[in-house]
Amino acid sequence: MRLFGLIGYPLSHSFSKKYFDEKFEKEGLTGCRFENFPIPSVDDFPGLVKSNPGLEGLAVTIPYKQEILRYVNDRTGIPVGLPACNCLKIRDKKVLGFNTDHSGFRDSLKPLLKEQDRQALVLGNGGATAAVVFVLKDWGIDFKIVSRRTHHGSSLTYKDLGEKIIKECTLIINTTPVGMYPGIDACPEIPYEFISGQHLLYDLIYNPAKTLFLKKGEERGARTKNGEEMLSLQAEENWRIWNQ
Repeated sequence: MRLFGLIGYPLSHSFSKKYFDEKFEKEGLTGCRFENFPIPSVDDFPGLVKSNPGLEGLAVTIPYKQEILRYVNDRTGIPVGLPACNCLKIRDKKVLGFNTDHSGFRDSLKPLLKEQDRQALVLGNGGATAAVVFVLKDWGIDFKIVSRRTHHGSSLTYKDLGEKIIKECTLIINTTPVGMYPGIDACPEIPYEFISGQHLLYDLIYNPAKTLFLKKGEERGARTKNGEEMLSLQAEENWRIWNQ
């Protein structure tokens, strides 16, 4: 039995397990199994691999996309300048790291972009943020990172956001878990009254399908998209990597 899985904490509402369980059933892959491995600390990773000798591949989710790098033996699958890993391939007791978040995000966002989308606000500064920023840099889109507190890597706090910045940055991307089930009544604290039909709001969250962040954008006429397609594209790329 080939074993794959997901690490992160917590994992009570995992996209990956449901996705791969359905994929294995649909494609008749009876020799494959996908499990959730909720580890309270990234330092539990070596023990997890040791206790599951048949483990071939792992998806990595919050909060370990950056911390897991300390256990990666080979980073050639991670683009230079992208300090995050969301896919691990385990071969001959070696851990190979990859980032498929950036390609999933890139391919799901690209069809929605318009000419005016040349400046962006990126809400959050975690591991998923790194993939988003990597894509924006590659496209030459100027961006500002927004977080609750000013620290290294963040250029703005939510309190800094006003009419001028919101109107200039027509692309707004939420990389935080704010608004994710079960906390569906929450949303990032931006001044939504300045959102217009010129804006595109993209939320990496997929559960619920329409977060309060996206609802508020739609109410102001903005284009919106959630993270489900990004996750599907990323999962398929993980599967390709695990089998190549």
